[in-house]
Amino acid sequence: MQNTGPSSRRKVLIAFALLYLVWGSTYLAIAYAVATIPPYLMAGVRFVIAGTALYLWVRLRGGPRPTPAQWRNAAVLGGLMLVLGIGTVSWAEQRVPSGLTALVIATVPLWLVVFHWLSGGPRPGPFRVLGIVLGLAGVGLLVQPGAHGGVDPIGAGVLCLATMSWAIGSLYARKADLPESPLLTTAMEMLAGGVMNTAVGVAAGETAHLHLAAISAPSLFGLAYLIVFGSIIGYSAYTYLVSATTPARLGTYAYVNPVIAILLGWLVRGEPIGSRTLLAMAIIIGAVVLLTLSPRSPASAPRTNTGPASG
Repeated sequence: MQNTGPSSRRKVLIAFALLYLVWGSTYLAIAYAVATIPPYLMAGVRFVIAGTALYLWVRLRGGPRPTPAQWRNAAVLGGLMLVLGIGTVSWAEQRVPSGLTALVIATVPLWLVVFHWLSGGPRPGPFRVLGIVLGLAGVGLLVQPGAHGGVDPIGAGVLCLATMSWAIGSLYARKADLPESPLLTTAMEMLAGGVMNTAVGVAAGETAHLHLAAISAPSLFGLAYLIVFGSIIGYSAYTYLVSATTPARLGTYAYVNPVIAILLGWLVRGEPIGSRTLLAMAIIIGAVVLLTLSPRSPASAPRTNTGPASG
């Protein structure tokens, strides 16, 4: 932990406020952005612009030139976390409300524990097993058909794949050869992920559905918000907190963000909050608390941007 004086504590509080509010609101911004911009092309533009800005900023401040191996590893992470992760989230938000999307994505720590164990890590203890069971039960409650407030099953399935991909990428990042600077690593991931998202959008035929004249002002605002706040400011705050606070405190955003996303979706877009949603939220957040606060849990020891996928 760094200096704990009043100035440092103030910076930490500001960074946490940004992390909670900005990353909690990105799901709402995605919902507006994909309303008139195809999802993968939107994600591609977002990450190319944000990644270029971050990369130039770090390099102009004296950051080292990445090696080819580091670019290769960043491209792997960009594919796992920003294409299969956030790009797919953008696609799924065409079918799933923004708040419920954030709630499903909050289960990333569950998959971090599971995949860490399957890849040779320690067997999950009782609290982690309970957290895994609760997390799966919460998602199952959301997806259960025939009741008000459930999630579209295809959208939910895609979101679950996104959480798994993010978790695999997070574990890969802990051992991969990457730059010492987390911001430089993030910039490289964004650049690679942005190019790949654009390629996926073109391959999927999204260019045929992209009509510049039809892009709405709310979509443009959502895209701009994602570039400036969601990508640049949000990741910068996260990177600062990695070294300025404890992993357990940093992990709190995993269960604060879904609450903010659900409230914003309800307040701004009128997304319904039924009793089943509230119950699922309580179960999933309880599961994430158990997982992120467990001693030596991989979900509470991020290397760079290894927490739950923000929008």
